Amino acid sequence: MLEEVNGIIINEKPYGETSKIINVLTEEHGIIGMMVKGCRTMKSPLRSTTGKLTYGKFFIYYKKDKLSLLSEVNIINNFNNIKKDIDRISYASFILELAEQVYKQNNNQSIYKLLIDGLIKINDGFDPLIITNIIELKYLDYLGVLPVLDCCSVCGSQNNIVTLSSDLGGYLCSHCRTNEIIISIKAIKLVRMYYYVDISKIEKLEVSREVKNEINSFLDNYYDRYTGIYLKSKSFVNELAKV
Repeated sequence: MLEEVNGIIINEKPYGETSKIINVLTEEHGIIGMMVKGCRTMKSPLRSTTGKLTYGKFFIYYKKDKLSLLSEVNIINNFNNIKKDIDRISYASFILELAEQVYKQNNNQSIYKLLIDGLIKINDGFDPLIITNIIELKYLDYLGVLPVLDCCSVCGSQNNIVTLSSDLGGYLCSHCRTNEIIISIKAIKLVRMYYYVDISKIEKLEVSREVKNEINSFLDNYYDRYTGIYLKSKSFVNELAKV
């Protein structure tokens, strides 16, 4: 029976001479592998609708835990603005990979929604590093290692918070800080806002490069220490952030 699912193509690989297999993160069933027969031929109607980053309604013959067969795709958003810009493509590719890894550890539907909301904002022209960092921070919750952002991670005090420590798991107050680098008050406040903000409702983003780099550095170190997730694509987008 033909089934309709909402999803986004997170990766693809050739299969035989004319077909390919796509992995789609879907709202209904999580990650589904789909066989797309004949789509690499010039005349195939699926040729232009089955590339990475395609967000749409997928009509499939669904087989749980096996390859499903794709019949048709109705595009919801092609993210054309992302595809025209190498920086945006790079950030989008990273969060696609990250969403896949996080979903493998926690099959929560919100992982899908955060990904789609973030990609829409990047496509609409919002700062891709900020959107990426917001998603990274929120995904830590689904990995079970969210940093402490309401009080000092050591003593629990809500007073005199002076920095963020990836080693100690979040906020640090002046009493518990030893040799940790002090970061800006703006970064301390923003990282908490990043966690609580609804991405779909963001209307304005203005953050200095210095503060963005402070938050990004904290998240990179935190992921390295607590998640076991390392994606080469993040190293590339970090190089873009320096330009």
